Amino acid sequence: MKTVLLLGLAIVLSLTACQKQEKRYTQQSSEIDTYKKVIEAYDKQDWEAMTRHYADTAKIMNNVTEAEGQTLAELVASDKEDAALFSSWGYVNDQSEYEMTITDEGKTYVNFWGTWKGSLVANNKTYTIPTHISAQFIDGKIVKEFGYWDLSKIMVDLQAMQHAEAAIKSDSINL
Repeated sequence: MKTVLLLGLAIVLSLTACQKQEKRYTQQSSEIDTYKKVIEAYDKQDWEAMTRHYADTAKIMNNVTEAEGQTLAELVASDKEDAALFSSWGYVNDQSEYEMTITDEGKTYVNFWGTWKGSLVANNKTYTIPTHISAQFIDGKIVKEFGYWDLSKIMVDLQAMQHAEAAIKSDSINL
């Protein structure tokens, strides 16, 4: 009797171990392919193509908390303003990594690590910025996006140029 019980337990354990486990991490998926298209459209400043991959209700959190997030329309408006400041911009393709993960709660995220490079028109200086973006997908569309990068070098240079411009205006008024 004991032998039959142990044999039955061994069979159940081997069947459980042999069952195909759900893939919760991958570097190849339709969501990754979609996010590659988002990055490509961003690089080309093709805002219409970029927004096709987002849900209408998507919330974008770039360097802010979820409470401060943007709508998709606000993201596009902000990206257009930013693009006007640069003579060139985009991600360095050979320095980009993508992965898709499924959380314990069943949420699907694509994580992107890339190196963004852009040349500011005002000073012709090129900036290289490491970037991380995590995009949550539902039914093939991005519903939330969290982006993290450090813009401090650009901001310091823009502020210095604004101060210099203000000083020149002040000097010309005093003449």
